[in-house]
Amino acid sequence: MALEWVVLGYAAGAEAIMLLFLTLPGLDGLRRGMVAVVRSALKPLLSLVPFCLFLLMDIYWKYETRPTCDQEHACTPAEHLRHQKSIMKSQRNALLIGAALLLYWLLFSVTNLIVRLNQLNQRVEKLKRQD
Repeated sequence: MALEWVVLGYAAGAEAIMLLFLTLPGLDGLRRGMVAVVRSALKPLLSLVPFCLFLLMDIYWKYETRPTCDQEHACTPAEHLRHQKSIMKSQRNALLIGAALLLYWLLFSVTNLIVRLNQLNQRVEKLKRQD
């Protein structure tokens, strides 16, 4: 199961780097190329959405099937510690899922805004030349 989280972490990191390059001021030359790269990468990155939903279902299943300690002394300290570690890992993984989905949405939105801005700038230049 750890490989799935590594893949999701790398995908979220790649999204963050692409978003950073798209939004940093002063990188107009790089931004034009990055827009083309990001637009071609958005469709394959869309596979993160069902992947994240699958991982969320996995977290939920682990939560529902976890052993419970009904009485005070039913669990040993080792079992209690293992349960606490499992809860912390699930919370960390849920944050990673949320971050990956949020970064994908931001990347999609920023890319569409930049493309629309470029189209509007081209239209303005065309109107200026006509006048």
